[in-house]
Amino acid sequence: MKKSRKILAAIFAVAAAACLTAAVVLIIWQVNDTIRTSRNTEEVQASANAPEMTDPPALPDPPEDSSEASSEASVPEVSPDPPEVPPDPTPEPVENPYRDSFLANSDMAAWLQIADTKIDYPVMWTPEDEEYYLRRGFDGSANRNGCLILDTDSSLEPLTTNLIIHGHNMKSGAMFGTLMNYKDEAYWQEHKTIALYTKECLRNYEVIAVFYTQVYKKTDQVFKFYKFFQADTTEEFDDFYQNIKDLSLYDTGVTAEFGDHFLTLSTCAYHVENGRFVVVAKEVENGETYLPIQN
Repeated sequence: MKKSRKILAAIFAVAAAACLTAAVVLIIWQVNDTIRTSRNTEEVQASANAPEMTDPPALPDPPEDSSEASSEASVPEVSPDPPEVPPDPTPEPVENPYRDSFLANSDMAAWLQIADTKIDYPVMWTPEDEEYYLRRGFDGSANRNGCLILDTDSSLEPLTTNLIIHGHNMKSGAMFGTLMNYKDEAYWQEHKTIALYTKECLRNYEVIAVFYTQVYKKTDQVFKFYKFFQADTTEEFDDFYQNIKDLSLYDTGVTAEFGDHFLTLSTCAYHVENGRFVVVAKEVENGETYLPIQN
């Protein structure tokens, strides 16, 4: 009986110790939890009260190597080249090479020249009497060769679309006595350009067509080159242009369009009655500009 009581007492003692231990552990856990909660609360408050952080200031660039900086500093700056001034497209006026001839006779409208040929003559213009120089020389005296004559309906000022110059076909080769050489293509190959020296400037022309034709009756409904002076419309221009190209003895390869100007040289031919041999040239880039002609 005493032994049983001792055992029960021991069991009660162990149970009491276990309960005491459990109670101590629970108390310790509660204390630690309280401490953790308090610390978290302080950290949150501290974070809320802390000033907002800004981006860190930019660090200065590291110093350049002194030798490299010195080298760059010693190179002088090169100024850019000044812009090129385009040349003045208008040539400086020069003295007219035929100044004395213009002064000698006010009827002279221009000087016609085809290089390396006999055609190197003054061109006369007398609107009041187109045939005045037909049998007169430059000085007005009688001369069977006559002069080269600018057609009355042609004009240099203002410039008409077509300038027609008439000249005798002299057996001696004078005036337009050699113009018919253009019937041979080989001759044209050597004499493609024509120069017309006016008071104001040198006008250059390139041969575009060469053909035989004639002076027709007024009632004949055919192409009459000698009636064309001014093209105010594309249709008028094209009619002349297409006809001279169709009549041409050979293809010069030179083309024209509305707005271009022509020089037409005409002389007598004997293939038909009132026959004519005609050379038409198209104006190309002008040459020199001349100073005003004064005494």
